[in-house]
Amino acid sequence: MGLQIFGTRKCPVTRKAERFFRDRAIDYQFIDLAEKGPSAGELDAIAGAVGRDALVDLEGQRAKKRGLAYMDFDPEEEILADPLLMRTPVVRDGRKAAIGDAPEAWAGFLPAK
Repeated sequence: MGLQIFGTRKCPVTRKAERFFRDRAIDYQFIDLAEKGPSAGELDAIAGAVGRDALVDLEGQRAKKRGLAYMDFDPEEEILADPLLMRTPVVRDGRKAAIGDAPEAWAGFLPAK
């Protein structure tokens, strides 16, 4: 399993994550959430690593427009229906994952020297 970055091209933090790995010559696969979301298995692995409550960006315009902050909902179900609700970037390698602006966590994906 290789390193994956889930995000959007418009997101500055996603670009920061890409730059972090590119500057360290680490290969990764970029998945643009505007084109394709995570599979149910990928989302389950991400949720297992970061927690279900961290998945949805409740501060984002999409979540605010739908009023998700005031509702009880299943985060995984909502993201499978609309991948752009996910907090970005999500950096994933197998069962390990980090979400949001977390350079310290991204460093954990680097190979040991």
